[in-house]
Amino acid sequence: MQAFEYKVVPAPAKGTKAKGIKTPEARFAHTIELLMNEMAAEGWEYQRAELLPSEERAGLTGSTTNWRNVLVFRRPMPTQAPADATAADATLRAPARTAPEAPAREPRLTATAGDPEAPADATPVPGPGAARMQADDGVEELSPVSGMTAALKRRAEKAAKKDDPKENEES
Repeated sequence: MQAFEYKVVPAPAKGTKAKGIKTPEARFAHTIELLMNEMAAEGWEYQRAELLPSEERAGLTGSTTNWRNVLVFRRPMPTQAPADATAADATLRAPARTAPEAPAREPRLTATAGDPEAPADATPVPGPGAARMQADDGVEELSPVSGMTAALKRRAEKAAKKDDPKENEES
């Protein structure tokens, strides 16, 4: 019996622009086509599309169910020789060449960036981009207003006169 391995990928949500493709439907179909051809080139066979529920957090204590579209692909797993192969079958097969064993490399030493107890030769994790990400407060920078329009100036003056008690007494 053939064994398969499966791969599930999110279905594209919208089409991508491409030369000569004008309508949204054609763009979407083209995006699906590209994804399916890419997966087929890797040996994956398309099986079906599924709409599945996904329980996700909403707020601090709540949860909601979101429905996700996914595409299911499969490919055959490599076959293994049966364990009951006879000695005659083994002699008919050509001897397998074995590659020389590479010396075992030690795993790279890593440490959390900024760890004062980390060895000097440890690679900082997550890396140099983390400082930029941590410095970003997530607030968009807004350019200052270069000038005030005449209408805004009149409104500000009018509001200032209305709020100023000295101006009201003189009137």
